Amino acid sequence: MTDQFDDLLQANREFAETFAFGGFDGVAHAGVAVVTCMDSRIDPLRMLGLQPGDAKIFRNPGGRVTEAALEALVLGVHLLNVNRILVVPHTRCAMASATQDELRARVGRSAGVDASWQTFGVVDDQKAALQDDVRKVKAHPLIPESVAVGGFLYDVDTGLLAELV
Repeated sequence: MTDQFDDLLQANREFAETFAFGGFDGVAHAGVAVVTCMDSRIDPLRMLGLQPGDAKIFRNPGGRVTEAALEALVLGVHLLNVNRILVVPHTRCAMASATQDELRARVGRSAGVDASWQTFGVVDDQKAALQDDVRKVKAHPLIPESVAVGGFLYDVDTGLLAELV
């Protein structure tokens, strides 16, 4: 095994020394699920004043409600105590600031191979995409009307959420 992960494994050992979440039941104690972007500037729990064990988090490029996200939300609602869902894309997102062709070219250059076949979830209009994603969640036959669903935009420069949908 290589030493490329040694720093992370050491950090994990230090984390485990004071680990206090063993034995948790896995449900969302605050009843919250968040669909957001994979961007490392987003700290989903802290931005909402939550702690580990309070929420279910699903992350993907652009924070879109994909089929996998819908699957996670359905499971969250029916098995994990979720009764509030936040869909949260963010400002200055790469998925909203580049075209499909631009991303394919950048990835292709980085990979050193043709990436023109790869699909990326590019977002032309974040507000319209957010409205569509919230609509998808609300329209899902396995997500009851009693579940609150909202669409928010996270500002990576201020840390503030703006409710858009």
